[in-house]
Amino acid sequence: MRLVYLLFIMLPIFFIGQDSVDIRKKGTLSGQWRTYYMLTSNKGELKDFNALATGGKIKYNYNLLDNLQIGAALYNATNIGLQDLTIPDVATGRLSRYEEGLYDRLDLANDAVFLLGELYAKYKLTNHSFTLGRMKINTPLINPEDGRMIPTLVQGFWHDYKTKNTQLQFGILNEIAPRSTGEFYGIGESIGTYPVGRNKNGTASLYSDNTDSEYILMGNVDLKLTKKFSVNVWNQYVENIFNSIYLKPSYQLSKYVHIAGEWLHQNKVGDGGNSVASLRYFNQNTADVLGFKITYKSKGRVLSLAYDRILPHGQFLSPREWGREDLFSFQKRERSEGTADNHALVLNYKEEFAVFENVNLTSILSIGKHWKPNVTDAVLNKYAMPDYTHINLDLFFHLKKIKRLKPELLITSKIGNGTIPDNPNFYFNKVDMFHLNLILNYNF
Repeated sequence: MRLVYLLFIMLPIFFIGQDSVDIRKKGTLSGQWRTYYMLTSNKGELKDFNALATGGKIKYNYNLLDNLQIGAALYNATNIGLQDLTIPDVATGRLSRYEEGLYDRLDLANDAVFLLGELYAKYKLTNHSFTLGRMKINTPLINPEDGRMIPTLVQGFWHDYKTKNTQLQFGILNEIAPRSTGEFYGIGESIGTYPVGRNKNGTASLYSDNTDSEYILMGNVDLKLTKKFSVNVWNQYVENIFNSIYLKPSYQLSKYVHIAGEWLHQNKVGDGGNSVASLRYFNQNTADVLGFKITYKSKGRVLSLAYDRILPHGQFLSPREWGREDLFSFQKRERSEGTADNHALVLNYKEEFAVFENVNLTSILSIGKHWKPNVTDAVLNKYAMPDYTHINLDLFFHLKKIKRLKPELLITSKIGNGTIPDNPNFYFNKVDMFHLNLILNYNF
């Protein structure tokens, strides 16, 4: 059966390079074939994991009129079966954290996931586009987070207005398909399909399947006020749960140096998801994140230093089901979400260079120090994450003779800092671990 699925995904590749007059008249066929290997080595006798998936997406856009387009994309993730991920670690009773995300993490017995992730109509004018249906969007708090086989996708309406110095966006969403799942969910239903962490009293959170929310309103104003100064503002209103305002001013100090700040403010809306406190997702009044970033760019090299501070009065909460947190201190394979009184300092170095005559390499080295509240403090540390040092090396290969093939290698190490209680739950899939991703993308 897996072979049938694999052939289904590979079939469009055989047509690449062929001049089909009919297809060009009617629309555009595109897609990606992705093969993804993932490995996690945990501390000591804690269980290690590895997984291999293949699949991707097939997308077709059809031009009904000059300004009107319809599109659809079918996504697939197929488990090659390297390891049975339904068997938990003995010491903690927990499953893999990363590897299960290559498949449907809510149904690991399903070895082939298919999702009609995009199905939309788009109407375009000179500076406007209007999209209705299932689609991808990319915002600071809802985004594809395309680090698994199937990204996060949304359903609703989206309007985008662009001029030379201005971008305005507005959207209303009524369903979300979290990455690593196989279907779309209502807004409230989607929250809790990922691990839920702890309530403030230290017991397991109970908001999964108990969160009431019908829609999300998104708004964005991105203004280039002068040649050197710009401001990007987002507002995310999640009905009956919370509202987030994200403000990002940026200034070009010189030809090589750029600085930016960020402020994220959250406040409870309605009853925070449920009128019963023990079943509530947003169980606080407010939260604030402050950040600063300085970047130096010169001749294919980018060096940046970023700092983020989550203030003590409330946990920064953003459903992990909805994408990565696009904060300055974000590093692949971990988050600051779920904590208050948090500090993060991250150094990034990016360089592009030739490895061989026909191979160019983009390397990104990321080194971060993350100061967390005590793991026993459920009020400030929802997921019991210890202090840690995070090192990522991300390598992107550009093959001049096979331009459609885009290999990537990500190597991650997270090292626990300070005194951590002797409990495997504070280490397993969190710190003192090594993690590797090898991804082969073929775009057509």
